[in-house]
Amino acid sequence: MRDRLGIAQAWHRLDVVVRDLALGIALFAASLLPVTHAYGTIIGGLPDRPIDGLGVAAIALQSLPLALRRRWPALCLLLVSLGLAVDQLNGYHTPAGAGMVIALVSAGSYAERHRRLLAVGFSAGYIAFVAGMYRAGSTEPLSEFGTLYLAMAFATGVGMWQRAGRLAERDHLARIASDTRSMERTRIARELHDIVTHHVTAMVVQSEAARYLPDTPQGIDEVLGTIASTGRRAITDLRQVLEVLEPDQEEASRAPGVMDVRDLVEHSRSAGMQVELTEEGTPGRASGGADLAVYRVVQEALTNARKHAPHAASTVDIRHGAGEITVKVQSEGDAHPDSGSARVPEGGGRGLAGLRERVTALGGEFSAGPREGGGFVLLARVPTGVWP
Repeated sequence: MRDRLGIAQAWHRLDVVVRDLALGIALFAASLLPVTHAYGTIIGGLPDRPIDGLGVAAIALQSLPLALRRRWPALCLLLVSLGLAVDQLNGYHTPAGAGMVIALVSAGSYAERHRRLLAVGFSAGYIAFVAGMYRAGSTEPLSEFGTLYLAMAFATGVGMWQRAGRLAERDHLARIASDTRSMERTRIARELHDIVTHHVTAMVVQSEAARYLPDTPQGIDEVLGTIASTGRRAITDLRQVLEVLEPDQEEASRAPGVMDVRDLVEHSRSAGMQVELTEEGTPGRASGGADLAVYRVVQEALTNARKHAPHAASTVDIRHGAGEITVKVQSEGDAHPDSGSARVPEGGGRGLAGLRERVTALGGEFSAGPREGGGFVLLARVPTGVWP
């Protein structure tokens, strides 16, 4: 089986002219066999004539130019038509006339330019051929030649139908490729937004908080250490996204998931946030998309809380169910005396919109809005894609 596959692959790597030449050689050889002469093509009813040197040339013209049927279909049709005219006007009536059908189908399927001019030229040549047949003594009624012309037009139409199907398939594949690129760009933009917004917001909040710290080396070192740690996490997350764009990378770093939520919460606490994490159920297997979606939901919620109410308490509740993970993140109103009332982020932001698209694409549900008594609540149900 492998040998056959290897031969087939080697055959398809050959130039199209070489592959089509095999068809022309096969028709040429078959037309020279005496046993095939009983199946020759007869047009016009002229008396039969034994095959001589001119007859062999006519067979060659009707068969060997088929090597050009896909590369130069118009030239192929011209040479095959000339060979058929020599064949029939001299009464050879060889089976090589089948090459005319192949040439007509190929012209309809592969001719790219001057298609109308080719049709007009062929029609004019056919009229001259019919006139030559009558001068040579043909007794066939004109209606027979008209029927033959319609049959040739039908063969060309079959080729045009093949061409239309091939072009439609190419356009379909091009649309799929374009949609895939667009989706991938959107996905990467969403990942970059989630990563940059979360970490940069943390660094800004930490920098602003440094103004209120005692002017001591220990306090400054602690803040700078936290900012540096946040920057390193941002670089790591960005590297994981950018590795998608490196096809030569043997093994990309693991994307964050549910198991990394605890580290995310601990990092938020180190930045000065009040965050409580509760987790119910036993974590099971989950698809990569679901695992990452849960992480991004918590990350975006904590980013909004840090941005709009950095001193308010937040709770993260994760429940592992049968075939799904439910995430609920609540943030209270900001209780810091200098911060004023908590600002609730609107649900039309890029981050929340990206989360909604991410979750609904997995078949889940997503909601976000103000909670009673002030603050904000974000709820997401993410199917894991794996059932027990």
